[in-house]
Amino acid sequence: MSITVGEVIAVSGVRITLRIFKDSNQETIFYNGVKYRGVSLGEHISIQRGFIDIVGIIEGEYLDEKTFDSDLEKIQYIRKVEMRPLGYIMNNKFYEGVKYMPMILDKAYLLSENMVGKIYGIEDCSNFSIGNTLKEDIPINLPWMRIFNSHIGIFGNTGSGKSNTLTKLYTTLFNEKKSAIKEKSQFVIIDFNGEYTKNQIIPTKEKLITILNTRKEEDKFPINNEHFWDEEILSLLFKATINTQKPFLRRVINGRKKYKDKSLKDYLAIVFRSVFTTPEAKPNALDICREIAQKIGDSDLQKKLNNIEYFSPRGVFRIQEEYGCYYFNSEGNSYEKILFPIIDSQNNLEKIDEFDELLLRCYLRFCSDIVYVKAQYEHIQPLIIRAEASLSTFQKVLKIVPDSQSQPLLHVISLRKCNNEIKKILPLLIAKNLYSKHKDSEANISPPNKTLHFIIDEAHNILSEQSTREHELWKDYRLELFEEIIKEGRKYGVFLTLASQRPADISPTIVSQIHNFFIHRLVNEKDLMLLDNTISTLDKNSKMRIPCLAKGCCVVTGTAFDLPMILKVDPLEKKYRPLSDDVDLEKLWKINLNV
Repeated sequence: MSITVGEVIAVSGVRITLRIFKDSNQETIFYNGVKYRGVSLGEHISIQRGFIDIVGIIEGEYLDEKTFDSDLEKIQYIRKVEMRPLGYIMNNKFYEGVKYMPMILDKAYLLSENMVGKIYGIEDCSNFSIGNTLKEDIPINLPWMRIFNSHIGIFGNTGSGKSNTLTKLYTTLFNEKKSAIKEKSQFVIIDFNGEYTKNQIIPTKEKLITILNTRKEEDKFPINNEHFWDEEILSLLFKATINTQKPFLRRVINGRKKYKDKSLKDYLAIVFRSVFTTPEAKPNALDICREIAQKIGDSDLQKKLNNIEYFSPRGVFRIQEEYGCYYFNSEGNSYEKILFPIIDSQNNLEKIDEFDELLLRCYLRFCSDIVYVKAQYEHIQPLIIRAEASLSTFQKVLKIVPDSQSQPLLHVISLRKCNNEIKKILPLLIAKNLYSKHKDSEANISPPNKTLHFIIDEAHNILSEQSTREHELWKDYRLELFEEIIKEGRKYGVFLTLASQRPADISPTIVSQIHNFFIHRLVNEKDLMLLDNTISTLDKNSKMRIPCLAKGCCVVTGTAFDLPMILKVDPLEKKYRPLSDDVDLEKLWKINLNV
């Protein structure tokens, strides 16, 4: 038995009114060596109904007046509280949901801190706790198996503690379960600000850290060859138009597949022969050939091509040599004598990387299409310029590998040193590469044998519908990929963890598919409205407290939790914290009086 603190005086729907006894106002009460908290807002009360204890939370209190007929000037004040039922306790176990309701005059009792812990946590042999309840200061054992088997959203204004919550959540997971999840799960952090490149979550030596830099070459992320030579991806990367430029890229990729046994040297010879042996020479084709000679770095070929000119009266190319003037016609004698020996001496083309190969194949296909009138110069030339600019940047941050490489338990990919364009594009390439590989390996297995977890801090950077800094088609494709992951990924064992300052900027489709939320302080009305419309498990009382939460405190709710609760997340030690601490101006601006 516990301490009797009141009785039921009214029941209306699912609202219960209690009359509280006078001696129940203490903040803390000890009874038989057990600690109880007094009756106040946010505290938990049980009402005994037969062998069932109905559990509720106090959401309001007020005083009522009572006068006596014998002495009208004498007034008695009665303390009343409004209680909302949460569930019931049967056989010392809590069950969520309204199944039983009390009757008038049923007695109300205080709940011990141990029982409150059972309501919000789980009874497990592990110690998966990231903090204490704000009101009761009780450590809560979270249902880790239901949290990480779902999509997670961690939202809060800057400085509210969301990065600490994200880090604490996964640090606790690896501390408790690292040996069990090795070889079975992979975790990938897309880190926009370089906050997880030290000893965060697990020690540096136990994780792979890839620091990408668009200013100078550092680390490179490996992309599967098959995913790089993808028509849809290349079309989006180079902002190809649908009617002319996308079909051109398709011809480039299909030609590579069709003639995979042919070397680049053979391809170069075929294209140059077609340019300089055609009955009707194309001046634009000569310009493209000069660009090709420059790309392959052959000074002899460049010199010869610079001396070749278009002779309009006969519609052919010609070159003035030491022993006379040569005309390039369909017979091919001039080509065989002047250009073929130089082209036949090209022995370094097979050593170029995939990026240079793609650009060279684009130029060769462009040249061939001009000769055979399959494309117009002014339609394709802008695409080539964009491709050249993009590929020069990608070469600094990506490497193309023939087969999928083995992945570490935790892979941190830092985009801090990347420009804004790459910050938009790379997460898509990374996610597509890893998701496609995992999906193919687990496609016919149910349930999956392995899991893949994407952790995206500052997720609004890539999942926003409001961005105007990129091509519309690219933004749509990026959102569609992540929407597919969050809608279909669960069946393949792929899960997202998103952290953001502005949940309203993230695609509503993505937010609506998140299962569990850790919500820190949010004050923007659009953010609060989105949460109100998206989260069915968020009660009115918890929602009202979101704008007022202190740093480090968050509302925890979702499918893994029977009831919403407010946690104060334990701060990590400085050496394990994300690199996002507030600047200490008192220390920074301190005047050294000894100088």
